[in-house]
This record gives sequence, C-alpha cells and structure tokens, in this order.
Amino acid sequence: MSLSFQVEAVCGEARTGKLITPHGAIETPVFMPVGTLGTVKSVPQEILEELGVEILLSNTYHLYLRPGVDQIRALGGLHKFMAWERAILTDSGGFQVFSLSDLRKVSEEGVSFRSHLDGSTHFFSPESAIAAQIGLGANIIMAFDECTEYPAEIRRARESMELTLRWAERGKRYFEEHKTEVPWGKAFGSQLHQSLFGIVQGGMHLDLRRESAQRTVDLDFPGYAIGGLSVGEPRELTCEVIAATLSHLPADKPRYLMGVGTPEEIEQYAFMGIDMMDCVLPTRAARHGLLFTSEGKISIKNACYAADESPLDPHCQCRVCGRYSRAYLRHLYASKEVLAMFLNTVHNLSYYLDTMQRVRHSIKLGERAKLHSGVRSTRKP
Repeated sequence: MSLSFQVEAVCGEARTGKLITPHGAIETPVFMPVGTLGTVKSVPQEILEELGVEILLSNTYHLYLRPGVDQIRALGGLHKFMAWERAILTDSGGFQVFSLSDLRKVSEEGVSFRSHLDGSTHFFSPESAIAAQIGLGANIIMAFDECTEYPAEIRRARESMELTLRWAERGKRYFEEHKTEVPWGKAFGSQLHQSLFGIVQGGMHLDLRRESAQRTVDLDFPGYAIGGLSVGEPRELTCEVIAATLSHLPADKPRYLMGVGTPEEIEQYAFMGIDMMDCVLPTRAARHGLLFTSEGKISIKNACYAADESPLDPHCQCRVCGRYSRAYLRHLYASKEVLAMFLNTVHNLSYYLDTMQRVRHSIKLGERAKLHSGVRSTRKP
C-alpha cells in the first residue's frame, strides 16, 4: 500500500486522522501550503519543516511547462529536486487549464491549450496528465478533470460531470498499468510510491454532486476530492455542495476539498468532515501585505502601523510575532524589501497551520467549534 488512512477521533461530522505515506505521516484535518512551482514562494524548505508542514501541494501544469517533467524525472523526482523529504501532492493541471478559457479547447480526448509563458501549443489527456504526475513522483496525484464554471446550467454541468467521470476511468486505467515505472519507487521496496485520488464534480447542482460522488466511489480510489468550488459562488452554496457531497463519500477514506479558503472557512469545512485542504490565499495575501491575526485581518501597508511597536499578533508564537513589530513589518513592505515577503508569508502560513492544530485539538477533546459545523442544505441532495 502506498497510502493508508486511519480515523482517530470523531466529534459530530468532524474527525481527526492520520494519513500515512511513504514520505511520512500527516495529521488530519490538514492544510497543505501551495508550492506551485516546487516552492512555497520566498520560504525555504527548512522553515516549512520548522513550521510543521507535513505535506505540500505542487502544480503539474506549471512544472510541465517549466522546467519540464522529463527534467525533474531525470533529477530523481520532485522530492529530490526540491530537497523535500516529506509528502507531496500534485494536482492534475485541470484547474489551471480551466483558467485559460481563451487559450484552450476541450474535446473527448482531452484539452489542447496554449502556454501562458510563450504561447506554444500543448495537449493534456487523462492519460498524459497521469503520466506527467508519475514522472514528477508526488505521493498523492489527482485524476484529470474538467472544472465547471459558475454559474453553469444543469445540462452543461452534467455534460462536464460525465466527461470528468470518463476521464477518471481512463486515468485510473493508465495509472494501474504504469504506476511501477518510476525508478526511485524501488527505494520503497514492495511498497507502491504513489496513490491516485478521484475528483467529484457536478457544478452547484446537488443531485449531480450526489451522482458524481457515487459513480466516482464506484471506481474505487484510495481518496476523493471535491473540485469545482470557490469559483465565484456564494459561501452558503459552497457549504451546501460540500455537505451534499460528503454524505456520499466513504468514511474510511480521506476527503480533500480543493482550493479553499480563508482561515474561518477552513475551520468550518474541517468541522463539516473535510480532511485535506489547500489554498494560495495565505501566501498570495502575504505578498500583498494582507496578514491574518487572531484580532482579524491586517493590511500592513496602512500608515496607521508606521509607529506601532506591538507585535503583529500578540497571541501568535511564530518567529515573526516573537521578534518584529508592526512598524518594522510596515517599513519593509513600504520599502519593497524582499524580507517583507518572507516574514509575511511565514506568519500567514503559521496562522493557517495553527488554526488546523486548534481544530484537531478541539475534535480530540470532543468539543464543538463556535462556528457552525456546516450549513446544511434545505434542498434534497
């Protein structure tokens, strides 16, 4: 087995668990920092280890374009290339291709698209997306899916869902035929190096989400993701879709909600029963001077912090809050110093990781969060 999952404590819909991979164990629910290009922007790997990051997410589309899958594979795979010995998840590139709406063409065979770097033409199929991820060598890889835009009429959402299901079956077949081909997988002996997760789609239509979940589960993946959310829909609708989908996913396998959200949202989704989440928000916001604290969001660029000697967050124990003042952080940002990006990102990541740690502790104690454990739908799933 390349992956195992154990539920360790349950509180309402929420649960804590342990996701075990060949590159270490992961405490769930977990927030996965996004290292799109094989790096969490501005933060070296030893600091991520210090923060307690157990799994990173990297992006197949971007790494495929630069430096290229063959290059990374020749250098020993993504773990060795990044000098990162903990777990890695790669997405399939489906969302990035989706975001290239004017540069792509979808067919039954796959998606042709033009590179955002140089305009060159490329093609992803369910098989080639899996082949790329096998070459990258992440522990958890994702089926190639089509992300449905919002809003989408039910006919469009069904067509997209059916395409995603056909692609999932093709991708799984390819993975089963080629999963042992990576040379560095031999380092784990008889233990397989990678696991492939399926993705549930269906737009914002709860009946389609139910059907997509059931049919994806029938394909028998070791874990399941909920895709196609945080694409512009209201948060209440996001919660409805999550709740409707979770009720049809197996309780003994990990559940991954893709591409979300704010600290409040990831806490809420964890209490709904989500095990894994990722989002670019903490790192992207940090680069724009938006910092998350126990007292609310702070835009460090504001002049009101120019003479503020207090720590960024008096309740935070991270290396930034323990040493630097708001005034200094504001000065760095206003001066466009590179150090500003590093310190802001370290704090935001620490805040997100601490949020998940508090959630896990609360679940283990059998305590309910003050937040609702999810907005339950008034519509029948």
